[in-house]
Amino acid sequence: MTHQRVRTVSEQIENRDIRGTATIARETAQAIEVAADDAEAETPAEFRETIRVAARTLHEARPDDDSLSNALRYLFKRMDGETVATLQESVTSAARRFQENIDRARETLGQIGARRLQDGDTVMVHSHSADALATIEHALEAGKEIDAIVKETRPRKQGHIAAQQLQEWGVPTTLIVDSAARRYLDETDQVVVGADSIAADGSVVNRIGTSDLAVIARERGVPVTVAAQTVRLHPDSLTGHSAGIENRPEREVLDDATRKQIGEVSVENPAFDVTPARYVDAIVTERGQYPPESVVTLMRELYGGSARDPWLEE
Repeated sequence: MTHQRVRTVSEQIENRDIRGTATIARETAQAIEVAADDAEAETPAEFRETIRVAARTLHEARPDDDSLSNALRYLFKRMDGETVATLQESVTSAARRFQENIDRARETLGQIGARRLQDGDTVMVHSHSADALATIEHALEAGKEIDAIVKETRPRKQGHIAAQQLQEWGVPTTLIVDSAARRYLDETDQVVVGADSIAADGSVVNRIGTSDLAVIARERGVPVTVAAQTVRLHPDSLTGHSAGIENRPEREVLDDATRKQIGEVSVENPAFDVTPARYVDAIVTERGQYPPESVVTLMRELYGGSARDPWLEE
């Protein structure tokens, strides 16, 4: 029987009551910790099955969420022992470590990323990423003077959120329309963006427009840094599976009145695009900064060398 805590967390994730990459990962690990601690298994085989059932329940709540799957993979990779007691200890201690790492991740990532920013740099930001902004925040705390150029990031204008945060930190900020990026890269020292997902080959899935910016930045000789916590890694890509690209509602691009005026045009509104690794200079995580081609090593270290779901294995 599935533990009550596991069922509750699963329902909250499925109903979107628990949201956000780090929060989903942390709650998943905590639910498994409780299930392991309360397990009444009499044999190691029974204990392993108890954890597999709990993991399947959580995974089914949102099977396409990398952070949830990564939390489970992290714990299964470290479940080890010949007795129920040693198995129990391995899972609960790994779950506690994972939660502690999640709690520290953004601050640590910010400190590491801040080293890439020099005093007096102008940084171009695309969309709103708390991880990307953490690198600027820690550069400011280190006494560096930073200016920012923020792309508006249509159609939902997430750049406005980033601009507001930077203004609150006292960063001189210029907000630009997306199509002006090439023009303002001549005044930019660094591009810093976040990531929705990072593949084994170092390619980066992020808010639409990231790829265009990275290509132009490479042409202009402006380095591109991707700042993302390790729960954003996408182990399924070890077998060549790519992350799906969400298509957003067309009303974000074209309201009813404008559609009536223009006519029945077709509207495409992809939320993300894929930036090939060759356009990225560094991927900054809480575990350090990596050349894109080396991120696969980190992926295997944290989550295992297989994209198979261990909670489905007997």
